Amino acid sequence: MDQRLPETKRGRSSLGELGLQQFAPYLMNRIMGRYNNTLRKDLKKQGLSVPQARALAVLSVVEGATISDLAVFTVIEQSTLSRTLDALEAQGLVRREASEADSRVRHVFMTNEGRAEFSRAWPAMEEAFAAMFKGIDEAEYAGFISTLQKVLGNIRQHDI
Repeated sequence: MDQRLPETKRGRSSLGELGLQQFAPYLMNRIMGRYNNTLRKDLKKQGLSVPQARALAVLSVVEGATISDLAVFTVIEQSTLSRTLDALEAQGLVRREASEADSRVRHVFMTNEGRAEFSRAWPAMEEAFAAMFKGIDEAEYAGFISTLQKVLGNIRQHDI
């Protein structure tokens, strides 16, 4: 199923010819914007921001990530991530440790309090996730994930 974008005389389509509803980056931004807005409301009650919850989510899976890797996994710019980690550390939810191999590199670990905080945040994240995929069966979801992984592979700038 080799579906190509519509072509113009120049060999490329314009956004007007393609349309926003057929432009995947637009749709992905709308979806993630809506997901983040939903989470923002729920997480605010808990005293967490979306970037803080995102960092805790990644750390719940990738224990001891370097700050550089955490920036890639969370899709948060390093300056914002640094402030996010400062806030999480001040709340006792994470700790940063120097790498044994290179003292310039910091690894980030979730504390027990951080795990408990993420456990409280996860139901809202899971509910928003479930709402996004309501009516989509397992085969459709598997195909969607496969496509997203291929797209990520096409644009990847990091090994992770």
